Amino acid sequence: MIGKINSFNFNSLFFLNSFSLLVTSFIFNNSIFIGIFILFFFISALTTKHGLNKIKQLRLFQNIRNVGPAIHFNKKNTPTTGGIFIIVPFLILLLILSIKFYSIKILLLFFCIFGFFIIGLLDDYLSIKNKKNTGLKSSEKFILQSLISIIFILLAYTRGYINPLIMVSNGFGIDTNIMIIPISFFTLVGLSNSVNLTDGLDGLASGCSATIFYGLGTEILLKGQQELIIFSILCYSMSGLCLGFLRFNIYPAKIFMGDTGSLSIGAILGSISILTNSFFTLFIFSGIFIIESLSVIIQVGFFKITKILFNSGKRIFLMAPLHHHFELQGISEAKIVENFWKINICLVILGIVLKINL
Repeated sequence: MIGKINSFNFNSLFFLNSFSLLVTSFIFNNSIFIGIFILFFFISALTTKHGLNKIKQLRLFQNIRNVGPAIHFNKKNTPTTGGIFIIVPFLILLLILSIKFYSIKILLLFFCIFGFFIIGLLDDYLSIKNKKNTGLKSSEKFILQSLISIIFILLAYTRGYINPLIMVSNGFGIDTNIMIIPISFFTLVGLSNSVNLTDGLDGLASGCSATIFYGLGTEILLKGQQELIIFSILCYSMSGLCLGFLRFNIYPAKIFMGDTGSLSIGAILGSISILTNSFFTLFIFSGIFIIESLSVIIQVGFFKITKILFNSGKRIFLMAPLHHHFELQGISEAKIVENFWKINICLVILGIVLKINL
């Protein structure tokens, strides 16, 4: 019964994104938006379908943490590194666009995403090789993410690609001046790790990402700046890629995206928002990712503080990130994902409505 319910939810999510893009294409009188979405949906779905057997042959299987919910041990030996089928087509698109339009901005975006992709792939490889759920150490991963982010941000800033005036509405902005550099850094690294933390239930991160990319692409279109349309196209292609992968990642997942996918997806969202000055709206769109990340920060912080004060660490949640808390309360995985998707859709609608009316 759960499989049927969740299958309906996938169909609903696909219909919602397709219909929304159809309306967007009609409003802006440009069929490329729905076309690029459908094209990359099929690219992702077909490459994932045929690549799944190759990953099995290479024995790239997921390792499960001993401290996680016991029910997750059923997911042991599920193929992982599926993010390849999302990110590689996107990187190829970026490379083609950067050459076709001689765009340094798109080339910088390619460099950033490729860097996070390699970090994620290395992390997954070490995890599989060492037969543990962790590959790179947290400190190693953060240093590598920081290095890529700093290079990308400084190159973009010195070329004038980053606007320090963060627009909250069409008539109001916050001039951050030089502080736009640390803001950009925390946006890029923070979102990358937030998507990574959210990717703990079948279809959760990929489903939310598909909707957020639609929202971000539409928000960029609403700016009315011709030179930014290419970023809308990139977002709509990512929406299609995430949904194509979701077809095989939905509960019960036949494949996981791994850090290869999750770290890169967060980096794509962050870097595009930096280059298009979409900080404020993306913050609303990414509410699920942010809440998931905050639940970990709160849990760890509260534990450490209470351990100092009472010599015994206490927890607010049964387990963090937040989705595991609901799991341990006895709520089915499929139901948690479904409800998180619904909240995510509401946040995207809210962000777009605010963009139109503010």
